[in-house]
Amino acid sequence: MAAAARPAPARAKISKRSDTLQRVPPLIELVDVARYYQMGDERIAALDGVGFAIEKGEMVAIVGSSGSGKSTLLNILGCLDTPTRGVYRLGGRDVQGLSDDERADVRNRQIGFVFQSFQLLHRASAQKNVALPLVYRGVPARDRHARAAKALARVGLDKRLHHKPFQLSGGQRQRTAIARALVTEPSLLLCDEPTGNLDSATTQDILALFDQLHAEGNTILIVTHEPEIAARCPRAIRIFDGKIVADGRGKDVAA
Repeated sequence: MAAAARPAPARAKISKRSDTLQRVPPLIELVDVARYYQMGDERIAALDGVGFAIEKGEMVAIVGSSGSGKSTLLNILGCLDTPTRGVYRLGGRDVQGLSDDERADVRNRQIGFVFQSFQLLHRASAQKNVALPLVYRGVPARDRHARAAKALARVGLDKRLHHKPFQLSGGQRQRTAIARALVTEPSLLLCDEPTGNLDSATTQDILALFDQLHAEGNTILIVTHEPEIAARCPRAIRIFDGKIVADGRGKDVAA
């Protein structure tokens, strides 16, 4: 396997008010992150010294086989878990020391989640499913319904606002889930095996949608076990036994 590349340094920019260089932090920055679990007398290292940076606007695949540490890494990046050791910064903010309520607020305001199993409410329309994150934010009903309709139009479902999940195809359900992730205008789209329940043709449609969203400036992180998906991304990071073993062009890391 290729050796792990060192994280790229954050970009610097010149302040308009002075000639001093100001460091622009990466959107995601992990430094020596480890996550251990105790099983009886044995300590299991799900992650062991992981470090990388992802800049705003990147589209990156995290690729690895089952048991490699992908799920643990996703949970930490999504503020669903905290590392045993190391530093995780999101937009320059140290997040591992936040309270449960503060992490919940970060998830609602900065991270859009897309899951393999869609995670839609079966009795709610597509529009109501997409509007749900705005309910938790306290957005008035009229505003959240308008924003949900706009998000659904963005993914090509403007004629499916009132359809319930059982009335939608697998691809349409995943597009609804993507619209729900976009409706809060998050800093990061975090996608967990987003094509795992889709056929090959629908998979290509969803990946083309991610390409479009990336071209619009969205930061997208796709966690996958499929080399073909990693190869489509401009950058991929391979994880194995809780360690980063490759970080580079998607085609090279997937090979």
